[in-house]
Amino acid sequence: MTSRNAPGNVPGNPLGNPSDSARGNPPAPPAGGSAGDAPGRPPGNRWSDLDRPPLNPTGLRRALLRPGGLWSSFDLVPTTGSTNSDLAARATSLPEGAVLVAEEQTAGRGRLDRVWTAPPRSGIFLSVLLRPGPDVPVERWGWLPLLAGVAAATGLSRAAGVDLSLKWPNDLLVNVAGEERKTGGILAERVGDAGIVVGIGINVTLRADELPVPTAGSLVLADAISTDRDPLLRAVLRSLERWYGEWRAAGGDPGLSGIQAAYAAGCATLGRTVRADLPGGRSVTGDAVALDGDGRLVLTTGGGARQAIGAGDIIHLRPAD
Repeated sequence: MTSRNAPGNVPGNPLGNPSDSARGNPPAPPAGGSAGDAPGRPPGNRWSDLDRPPLNPTGLRRALLRPGGLWSSFDLVPTTGSTNSDLAARATSLPEGAVLVAEEQTAGRGRLDRVWTAPPRSGIFLSVLLRPGPDVPVERWGWLPLLAGVAAATGLSRAAGVDLSLKWPNDLLVNVAGEERKTGGILAERVGDAGIVVGIGINVTLRADELPVPTAGSLVLADAISTDRDPLLRAVLRSLERWYGEWRAAGGDPGLSGIQAAYAAGCATLGRTVRADLPGGRSVTGDAVALDGDGRLVLTTGGGARQAIGAGDIIHLRPAD
């Protein structure tokens, strides 16, 4: 499910000058039709799909920005290339907790520089700036993408009324017509000494004829009871704030913070036979049996040997027991 054009890739937007939408005013609608137009409707401009209303930045700021909270700023832009790239470019001048959200991403990036795009307002495309040090040793920062996956899955499960599971290391899965489909992904990038930018991309209202690949999915295709992106976005960010706060308070310890157990409980990869395609063109096949203290996936291979995988693409070869 980690395909080169599936949604594990997160884009972003410039924060330099707040756009009209960031000030709470609707963006000027660009002319011309787009993939956002619903099937069977006359071509119109790409912001006219009534099934995909714009986010409400004023209401979101009011709900998320509070004294003593993690989130320090909230910027919403109509369109951008990559939210991760845009936020990283300004990381040194921003406080921890800066949030950047885009209504459309045109050059979203995932692991291994995979590219992914989606119709305007069809998903949640955001990046946040986190600075876990000095509370958390740098060697534990690798838990942040896994933590973000747990936070997104738990927040969306409650707000959308749909079960989500985690595919190691960075994918969010839903069930569509009895099949596991990738509906979102996480991308965390170190920004020198400025911290880490964590990007989250989630397909919300992507229709069947808009899927980039057959293995992709969306919340609407998984029969979510709500696809209103405002409460969904609030739920993701509040869940991320909670999990990040507990992990940071525990000094990044995955056991004390509960993040290791929570990830394992929601991980669809554990208990399956998988193939790990590793950097350098190597691959390893085995049974995924555990998640170790560094967040690595532990496989048992031929003869009962164990191998911890820290990076690579995981292919599910056998359904979970």
